[in-house]
Amino acid sequence: MNKKNVERRSVLGGLGIGLSLPFLSACSSVNARAGEYPVAFTDAEWSKKLTRQEFYVLRKAGTERAFSSALNDEKRAGTYACAGCGNAVYSSRTKYDSRSGWPSFYAAIDGGAVKTSTDFKIGYPRTEVHCADCGGHLGHIFSDGPKPTGQRHCINGVALDFIPV
Repeated sequence: MNKKNVERRSVLGGLGIGLSLPFLSACSSVNARAGEYPVAFTDAEWSKKLTRQEFYVLRKAGTERAFSSALNDEKRAGTYACAGCGNAVYSSRTKYDSRSGWPSFYAAIDGGAVKTSTDFKIGYPRTEVHCADCGGHLGHIFSDGPKPTGQRHCINGVALDFIPV
């Protein structure tokens, strides 16, 4: 049993949540099996391609510190692409200031740019959002966003590259 699973088990155990280690392990990293996504690399290949922080967020489903990304304050028109593979995932037209500390959007780019799954890493279900091309973890979707969707795609800035118009 690795250190991460021990820490996760002790935290969740303290909350009175009895989950098995295989379940927790499945939730601890992005599930990108060969053939599941058009862009697929091994962890060793991803770690050479990405910065340490990008690897932590995109491939291990980590979260950057709030208010740490310059993209949080980005106001120019343009497209936000997955920092892992370059897939266009969000448009500046749907970006808004949620005051959450992370770049936020009320919708992804149409056409299946992102996929979602359910994660239980903090003891209750959340909607996790992934790049549809490489499976990279981008952030989470919450139901406290503005109209027209009512959604807040709370996205790690380190998981995005901004391409100005």
